[in-house]
Amino acid sequence: MAVNLRKGFRFSSYEAPDQTPFEKLFEIFQELITHTSGDVDEALDWLRELDKEYELTDEDYTIDDFIEDLKAKGYLREEFEEGGEGEGEEGDRGGNLSITAKLERMIRQRALDQIFGKLKRSGSGNHKTGKSGLGDEHTGEFREYRYGDGLEHISMTESLKNAQVNHGMDNFTLNEDDLVVEDTQYKAQMSTVLMIDISHSMILYGEDRITPAKKVAMALAELITTRYPKDTLDILVFGNDAWPIPIKDLPYLKVGPYHTNTVAGLQLAMDMLRRKRNTNKQIFMITDGKPSCLRLPDGTYYKNSVGLDDHIVEKCYNMARQARKLHIPITTFMIAQDPYLMQFVRHFTEANKGKAFFTGLKGLGEMIFEDYEQNRRKRLKG
Repeated sequence: MAVNLRKGFRFSSYEAPDQTPFEKLFEIFQELITHTSGDVDEALDWLRELDKEYELTDEDYTIDDFIEDLKAKGYLREEFEEGGEGEGEEGDRGGNLSITAKLERMIRQRALDQIFGKLKRSGSGNHKTGKSGLGDEHTGEFREYRYGDGLEHISMTESLKNAQVNHGMDNFTLNEDDLVVEDTQYKAQMSTVLMIDISHSMILYGEDRITPAKKVAMALAELITTRYPKDTLDILVFGNDAWPIPIKDLPYLKVGPYHTNTVAGLQLAMDMLRRKRNTNKQIFMITDGKPSCLRLPDGTYYKNSVGLDDHIVEKCYNMARQARKLHIPITTFMIAQDPYLMQFVRHFTEANKGKAFFTGLKGLGEMIFEDYEQNRRKRLKG
């Protein structure tokens, strides 16, 4: 009987996902809290303004109901000052609201989903290497057994299937020709330092550059801690100086009234990586501005925001060469597009034998993730 199979596309009207009032507001709130660097009151003020304009709530579920649900679900905590449970001169009032560790984790997971969702839709970010062999990650592909393969790599299911096909069931035998090994890829442990520029230019010129950088850092942190727990990620920020920040503080990251001390950031990054025992080490640097500051031995600062200062630039090149000697490649993600800054980054990259991506904010996360995945699949050698 012939069956007529007809294939094709069927189009229908878009139907929004069925969300509860809380879920709809929670999506928006997580985005707002990221932009406000963890300031709950500011995020709620923005949410109320959006509610007025777009009627996000109704009389059955208000913003106040949403706030109570956030507290009940453990996303917000309310802290009261000494002297009572919020009973003041103006009557009954609530305490100060702040986000909890549970919401911090949710924000990192959301950042990861946003970036990986784009990677999946574009079909990129899942690069396979052509080199397989002894390793620690299964490829899903099989090959014949070769002398020297470890017993732990033999696929018993596939090997028994071969034996049945080759010798039959009546007189079952299993020999070396029947054995099948599942290929694996070697993935060395990776130690990464992510440097984030928090100089004032990251919020100048009418563009918020720090929030996308912060999202990338949160997503990368979540990826490594959940998918590659043997890898390490340290995060530092650099302005006039450089200092490390813990992953849990990423949602609160803000830009300061700083110049750009790239040298201090690179020095701290290399100090961090010197203490790592992994052979694979790398530095990712997200910046939009030129190096404009140095800390002098006497503790004072040498600053020059006009053009590229030869003294500061040469110090940057020296740091790039030092990192190269330590077998630490530096990948620079340059947000700005100024020709003279791009030329500086090219010279800097050449001194380190690293890589540079000249990009706007669009696609920054996907580029960093793809580069991280690619670097994990190879041993970095000098």
